[in-house]
Amino acid sequence: MTNLQKRSLLQTVALTAVAVAALVGCGKKEEVAPAAAPGAEAPAKSEPLKIAFMYVSPVGDGGWTYQHELGRRAIQEKFGDRIETSFVESVPESADSERVMRDMAGQGSKLVFATSFGYQEFVQKAAADLKDVKFEHATGYKTAGNVATYDTKTFEGAYLAGIVAGGMTKTKTIGVVASVPIPEVVRNINSFVLGAQSVDPAIKAKVVWVNEWFSPPKESEAATSLINGGVDVMYQNTNSPAVLKTAQERGVRAFGKDGDMSAFAPQAHLGSAVIDWTPYYTKVTQDTLDGKWEGGSFWWGVKEGAMDLVKIADDVPQEVKDRVAKAKAGMKDESFHVWTGPIQDNAGKEVLPAGKVGDNAFLTGIDFYVHGVEGKVPGAK
Repeated sequence: MTNLQKRSLLQTVALTAVAVAALVGCGKKEEVAPAAAPGAEAPAKSEPLKIAFMYVSPVGDGGWTYQHELGRRAIQEKFGDRIETSFVESVPESADSERVMRDMAGQGSKLVFATSFGYQEFVQKAAADLKDVKFEHATGYKTAGNVATYDTKTFEGAYLAGIVAGGMTKTKTIGVVASVPIPEVVRNINSFVLGAQSVDPAIKAKVVWVNEWFSPPKESEAATSLINGGVDVMYQNTNSPAVLKTAQERGVRAFGKDGDMSAFAPQAHLGSAVIDWTPYYTKVTQDTLDGKWEGGSFWWGVKEGAMDLVKIADDVPQEVKDRVAKAKAGMKDESFHVWTGPIQDNAGKEVLPAGKVGDNAFLTGIDFYVHGVEGKVPGAK
């Protein structure tokens, strides 16, 4: 080896030693990536699962749709870049909803939540053509290979609110502003009344129908009619806080429904029967990501953390609050069922004998008012 070659080798060794010392001093470890095989490409990042939500009323309705929106936001935060969510609000329960769902699928959505009962036939039509899309229909009863239905036991929240109403009414006449006459809504009206009568069997009830899910002017008008008829505590099965606001204006009491509506009319607010869709949306999203999505029908309530009565007013007597807590605990451990006989309709006919618990077939077919409710369910035989 020549002197020139020796000097070059020594310089190389010295520089290498300096570089290694620098790396060690900084606490870093240098990893050498394996050479890619000729023609090989880096693995592509998997595309996020696209999930779309279709809402029947505005996101800011403060009730039904807002709670679905909170569920959407919750799963987006939980699953991060593994999913991509979107929504369309104020979609009519008409053929336009089918167009919206097809458009969602066309934009790559593989999981679609249709969040209102009136979308049912249009979900079925879209799903029949879009076999690679999973559809979840809220409050419906028609399923298919790629269609599941889901709901919350809103009647449990209505019953809990009814207990409070029974303890707070002075006129012994309570009222409900109702949306559309389907079993779900009729079941909630009756459950509210049953809850009130569990405190005072002499309580009577009045109902005014607005035949829409979201129409604040009609809801306010209906509430005014009930108040003029002697009602001093009101429940609702509509999507806005208009009933609660009207109650405050007229000096009576009312409940929030689906969402926490306490801020809209704090003086009138007795409590809010709140739905939490997050547990169910989390389950369905995880199942879909894992390739384990399954159809069928799902009905969650207090037991699953999907239903609760919150923000009970301070002036509600402790005895009444204790009744609510006891009923809620019974719902959670299934030792108590709202629809347990004996129960009669308002014509005096026994609809559930003593000791019998209404099963799902019974609960989903209710088309009558219970004892104490004035009038007749629209369209009922």
